[in-house]
Amino acid sequence: MNHDIVLQVLDACDARRAERRAFMKNAGFAVAGATMLAACSSNDDGPGSMITPTPTPTPTPSPSGALSDQDVLNFALNLEYLEAQFYSFAANGVSLPASLLSGTGQAGAPNGARQVDFKDAAVARYAREIAGDEQAHVAFLRSALGSVAVAQPNLDLSTDVNGAFSTAARAAGLVGANQAFDPYASDENFLLAAFIFEDVGVSAYKGASPLITNKTYLEAAAGILAAEAYHAGLIRTTLYRKGLTTPALIDATEAISNARDSLDGSSDLDQGIRPIGAATNIVPTDSNGVAFSRSAGQVLNIAYLNKASVDRGGFFPTGVNGTIKLSAAS
Repeated sequence: MNHDIVLQVLDACDARRAERRAFMKNAGFAVAGATMLAACSSNDDGPGSMITPTPTPTPTPSPSGALSDQDVLNFALNLEYLEAQFYSFAANGVSLPASLLSGTGQAGAPNGARQVDFKDAAVARYAREIAGDEQAHVAFLRSALGSVAVAQPNLDLSTDVNGAFSTAARAAGLVGANQAFDPYASDENFLLAAFIFEDVGVSAYKGASPLITNKTYLEAAAGILAAEAYHAGLIRTTLYRKGLTTPALIDATEAISNARDSLDGSSDLDQGIRPIGAATNIVPTDSNGVAFSRSAGQVLNIAYLNKASVDRGGFFPTGVNGTIKLSAAS
């Protein structure tokens, strides 16, 4: 009975989402150049309702040689390509539109992804909503960056035994030495694969926020950070719910968390979803209730699946595009 109620609520949410899309279309809101922020999409039609932030100038490189706003936003765009393509294929079985993939640097393609045959209707709807949000993030960052936006690099989203997902799963001890991990094989595998990405994305945006000098870009980055945090919370909550009947899922999040910690330096900040005392651990925070940060180099340690200072590997087999390319040396 409870499952039926959940599906009824989700159906109602889908209906309201469709109504908002129709309203915005019929109202004829003008798109103000590169200042439109796409948000709240969950279907194959791409971004839905549009919110217009304050118009902003094109970001320019810093004359001092320090990282510029465009460097930081392009780094974020690389990460959004990875997340958006994973969710787009997993939820809908298709790539992002070609119009969202071009740009400066070496253009690449996603490799080996496919649609998940979801058994849990709620998880399928979650996947479609996140896929829409991530595509909107790509579109928004590309609009903000304009002609300096980087192209999508090569992405390893495959199920190959030597692929990024299998390498990450082996590092966490989820599969054996010669076994592959298929993130598209089940709802649970999909959720664990999403868990690899989501917490890293939240810590990446928080870590990058002090580097952004333009307040409008900082506000936009904060908005994306909030969306990523909602996504991470949703994935963590769903894994915890399923983990109540399948405790191995909770154990798997702890293993993935430990693997991430082994890559990004000597600190031990990452957290799985194992309950702490009588409370859940849906939100990973410090003693002040504050989420932790990662530097760009630490984020790339995890994305490249390498704790050394390298410029490619893992989910980005030929590296990322833009100025920020090197992972940090542990």
